[in-house]
Amino acid sequence: MSSVALGLALLVSGWTTAHAEDQRCPEPADISLPEGFCATIFADKLGHVRQLAVSPEGVVYANTWSGVYYPNDPAPEGGFLVALKDTKGTGNADVIERFGPSSTSGVKGGTGIWLHKNWLYAESDDRVVRYELKGDDIKPSSDPETILSGMPLTGDHPMHPFAIDDDGNLFVTSASATNVCEVSNRMPHSPGNEPCTELETRGGVWRYDANETGQVFSPKERYATGIRNAEGYDFDSAGRLYTTQHGRDQLHENWPELYSQAQGFERPAEQVMVLKDGANYGWPFCYYDPEQKKLVLGPEYGGDGGKKVGPCGQYEPPVAVFPAHWAPNDLNIYKGSQFPKAYHGGAFIAFHGSWNRAPGPQAGYNVVFQPFADGEPSGDYVVFADGFAGESKEPGGAAHRPSGLAIGPDGALYIGDDKGGRIWRVTYKGDPDAQIHAAPEPPAEAAASSDGTLPPEVVQDGIANLPVPPGATREQIALGMTIFHGKAAGATCAGCHGANGIGTPVGPDLTGGTWLWGDGTVQAITETIRHGVPKPKQHPGAMPPFGGVSLSDDNLAAVATYVWAIGHAKQE
Repeated sequence: MSSVALGLALLVSGWTTAHAEDQRCPEPADISLPEGFCATIFADKLGHVRQLAVSPEGVVYANTWSGVYYPNDPAPEGGFLVALKDTKGTGNADVIERFGPSSTSGVKGGTGIWLHKNWLYAESDDRVVRYELKGDDIKPSSDPETILSGMPLTGDHPMHPFAIDDDGNLFVTSASATNVCEVSNRMPHSPGNEPCTELETRGGVWRYDANETGQVFSPKERYATGIRNAEGYDFDSAGRLYTTQHGRDQLHENWPELYSQAQGFERPAEQVMVLKDGANYGWPFCYYDPEQKKLVLGPEYGGDGGKKVGPCGQYEPPVAVFPAHWAPNDLNIYKGSQFPKAYHGGAFIAFHGSWNRAPGPQAGYNVVFQPFADGEPSGDYVVFADGFAGESKEPGGAAHRPSGLAIGPDGALYIGDDKGGRIWRVTYKGDPDAQIHAAPEPPAEAAASSDGTLPPEVVQDGIANLPVPPGATREQIALGMTIFHGKAAGATCAGCHGANGIGTPVGPDLTGGTWLWGDGTVQAITETIRHGVPKPKQHPGAMPPFGGVSLSDDNLAAVATYVWAIGHAKQE
C-alpha cells in the first residue's frame, strides 16, 4: 500500500471511529429506541405526569393528576403543575419548580396543558385556567385566570385534554361517563340508552375562546360528537386538528354469545381522527372493526357481532387505526427538524397500555410513530419507543406508562409517564436521511415472555405467606391465584385489579383490608363476585358479575378465598 493510500485509509478509519463515537448515547437508555436515537431521563418521580408542553425557550411544563384514578395515593408536595429546565445542556432538568393548586386545597390536578402566546393553559379539576408567563422566570408569579369552568367530573372518564389553535380557539374534551351509554354501565346484556342523553354534555369535543375568561361549560358549544374519549390533540402544518380515541371495552365480557375471547382482545381498533366542525364519529352506537376496516353497529344498539352496519355508514371514519385497548393518551405531529426527514409531518402517539385484553397478554405501553402525508397515512406505523412497562406489562405492575408527548424547540421529543412520574428526552444523532425503523424488542420483555402459564414455583412463592381463611385450604388459594391472573377459567380479575390485586385506574386495590360490600368474609366476597358491582362506592370502574366470565362454584370459591387471603395478609 502506498503512503498516500495508507494515509487516506487512516483518515477514513479515524473519521468513522469519531463519527461512531459522536453517535454514542450519553447514558444507557432504559427504553428501547431505533438506531441513532438516544434517551436521557429528563426528570423523575414528579407524580402522575399526564401531558406536556415545551416553551420556545426550552422550558418543559407538565400537568399532573391525583385522586381515585390513582387510587388516592399521596400527591407530591407543592402544586400539580411542574416547570422544568435543563440549564447545563446535559439532557437532565436541573431546575424543577412546582406551582398552581396542591392537594391540600382539595384540587386533584388534571391532564390537559397547552402554551398559547405568552400564556400557559392547564386543566384543573372541572376547569381550564391560564397563567401569564413573564420575563425569564420559568414558573408564573401571578394568580391564574379561569377561562372555562363547570366541565363534568363524574363517571368513567373525568379528564379534559385540550388544544388551542393560532386563532385562539380552545378545543376541549368532555369524555363519556360510561362505556357505551348503557342503561346499566358495563353490565352484561344491558341495552344502550335511546336516545343517549349523555351526548348532550359528554362524548365529544367542545369549542371555546381561549382569550375570554369566565366561560361556563354548556351543551351549546359542542364542536364534534360521537367521540368516547378524545385524549391526544395536535395540529399539522396545514391546520388539521388530529385527536385520538380510546375504543370501547368489554365486547366479549358483556356479549359472550356474539364475541369470542380472542375477538374481545382485538376489537375495537383504537383510532386517530381529524376533527371537523359538526361531525359525528359514531360513539356510542358504533365501533371500528379492524378486520372489516369499517364502523359497525354495537350490540347494545342492535348489533349482531359485527355484521350489521346500520347508521354507522354515515358517521366519520378514522384516518388511522391501531390495536385494540392500547389506550392512546397523547398525539404529537413532528414539526421539528432534528429527526430524519422521514419523520417530518408524522404522528408520535403515546399508548398508556391495555387492561381489557385479560386474560390474554396485555399490550401497548409504548410510543408508536405513524407517518402522514396530506392528512392521510403514508405508511404503516412502527413501535418507536418500548420497554416502559418493564417485566410486568399490565396496569398495576408496569413500571411506567406513557401518557404525554411534546416536541422541544430543538426538535427533541419529550415522553411523560403517569405511573412513575418520569419524563424522557429523546434526541437523534444519526443519518438525517435514515428511514423509519421500529425499536428492537426490549430485553425485559423478551425475558418475561412465556407460554402464559404461572410456573408452580411462582404460585407457591405467591401464596406461601398468605393467611388461610377458616375452612379453606392453601390449595384453594393456589387455584384462586391462578384463576385471578387469567391462567385458568378465562378470568379477567387481574386486568382490572392488577397483578396480585394491587389496584389499577379501572379496579380498586384488594389488598388493603377494606370491605365496602360486606364484612370481609369469604361468603361476602363470594356474593360480591357473583353479583358484580354495578355502582361502585369509591371507584369509577363498575364490575360485571363474575368479572364478565362464567365461573364454576369451585372456581368461584377459589377466587373468593384468594381475594380474602390477599385482603387479610397485611392484618396478619
